[in-house]
Amino acid sequence: MADTAAHPFDVEATRVALVERGGGYEVVHSSPGLEIGVYVLVAPEPDRQQPHDEDEVYVVLEGSGVLEVEGNATPLSEGMALFVAAGAEHRFTSYEQLALLVVFNGPHSR
Repeated sequence: MADTAAHPFDVEATRVALVERGGGYEVVHSSPGLEIGVYVLVAPEPDRQQPHDEDEVYVVLEGSGVLEVEGNATPLSEGMALFVAAGAEHRFTSYEQLALLVVFNGPHSR
């Protein structure tokens, strides 16, 4: 991405494209201190993510599900958000289709 003081990104267009592809993750912004992406999960495909080296926040854009973090289950629905600490085991369950805005503290190491 361009190194500028500000730039727009279209979260909704990214969400729609990922839904059409049957799910996935796409970065919409990356800078030294921040990465923002859109993550779409579509059942029956499971959430296969592993713990991350960065703190992160999930914001539910569409749908509902459960986020299990270190054995604790939190039901989430549209408009809700949840913080997950770096290194925590976590995964989404109980969803049909779930679209999330994901904010990482720093660029996400893949």
